[in-house]
Amino acid sequence: MFDRIKEDIACVFERDPAAQSVFGVITTYPGVHAVFLHRISHAIWMGKFHWLARFIAYINRWLTGIEIHPGAQIGRRFFIDHGMGVVIGETAVIGDDCTLYHGVTLGGTSWAKGKRHPTLKDGVVIGAGAKVLGPIEIGTGARVGSNSVVIKSVPAGATVVGIPGHIIGNTKPSFSSEHTKLPSQKNFDAYGTHANMPDPIAHAINNMIDHIQVLDTQIETMKAALNEHGIKCTETSITALVGCEIADCYKESDSEL
Repeated sequence: MFDRIKEDIACVFERDPAAQSVFGVITTYPGVHAVFLHRISHAIWMGKFHWLARFIAYINRWLTGIEIHPGAQIGRRFFIDHGMGVVIGETAVIGDDCTLYHGVTLGGTSWAKGKRHPTLKDGVVIGAGAKVLGPIEIGTGARVGSNSVVIKSVPAGATVVGIPGHIIGNTKPSFSSEHTKLPSQKNFDAYGTHANMPDPIAHAINNMIDHIQVLDTQIETMKAALNEHGIKCTETSITALVGCEIADCYKESDSEL
């Protein structure tokens, strides 16, 4: 138990640059308090003292703003950053070295008993406000971007954003598989996102613009052929498309800020 607590405290320094001292983490980090109280309530829950376990979980929620059902299974070196508004359901399973930010929900989509909450494999990062719903599996090293809604399983190493969640990238999991090591700071994506993350909506719009431009070219060719054969085509002015792609415009606006 004490080894687990020491690991839970040590992992804070790996994932939060604001952490200054062990004393500060122990006394001022609600995410650490929530995990500590959950480990107690979970042990009591497994001992079939369900009311007492639920009561400790209730006190945990009152003190930290983090609601973790005592039946949830949580692995080693689990870190909840900021934490307010986090909800973890009864049948949720969380692997080692996972990170959750504030406002995350690991919820269910059914009132039926049985497995109804997500399973997070090792090294998963879920950004602020994201909702992961149902008995789905988030693969090893996957990233869920802030405010995403994920209702389907995510493969290992994938990055998911949007509502509903769309996979925008898939890379090799970037953390060590050895239980004695923590995720690499070099490859850690805070909030499950990074500055160069592609925008799937902008990509779809750019493809539509490219398609429209090809159609315009074909129509001009058809009009020229009809005019050559004496068939007069009515000229209608068409607003020209913006000279830059949507994604390029986003980059330009970001650079101006």
